[in-house]
Amino acid sequence: GIILVAINPYKPLPIYEEEVIYAYSGREMGDMDPHIFALAEEAYRQMVRFGRNQSLIISGESGAGKTASAKYAMRYFTTVGGCLGDPSMEEKVLASSPVMEAFGNAKTTRNDNSSRFGKYIEIGFSQTHVAGATIKTYLLEKSRVTFQAKAERNYHIFYQLCASATLPELQGLGL
Repeated sequence: GIILVAINPYKPLPIYEEEVIYAYSGREMGDMDPHIFALAEEAYRQMVRFGRNQSLIISGESGAGKTASAKYAMRYFTTVGGCLGDPSMEEKVLASSPVMEAFGNAKTTRNDNSSRFGKYIEIGFSQTHVAGATIKTYLLEKSRVTFQAKAERNYHIFYQLCASATLPELQGLGL
């Protein structure tokens, strides 16, 4: 398959705006510079033209921008294909619950809020429109519960509970 290597610049760049989405829409792979929108367009075109399910596998190290890349692909699909019924589908599908982040994110040497979850996002289409999506998460690095490298922290929830130990509603927990 097609492989795109993306590098997190750790700063916002004007290469993910709506006009860039439309610049890649309908274009053949290789017509323009490599971009997450080019991959999304290719997958979208294959799905629409041939009715085949498509997969984008986004992989990388902590802080590499995997979640951001998934959001950009989802934004591409919702902008080009539209959404059936709910224009805020992208935000609903990709919004992370603060509670889930507390249980699944930790401080690492590369990222103060590194997700320890793997995510599988399945986007459902009706014809060419995004009709809905499901997100499944699974906990990575369970060993982080009992061990952290120097300069790293455990899951945020442990620190939040300890910092809140003096609150009356948590007195009975024995923190």
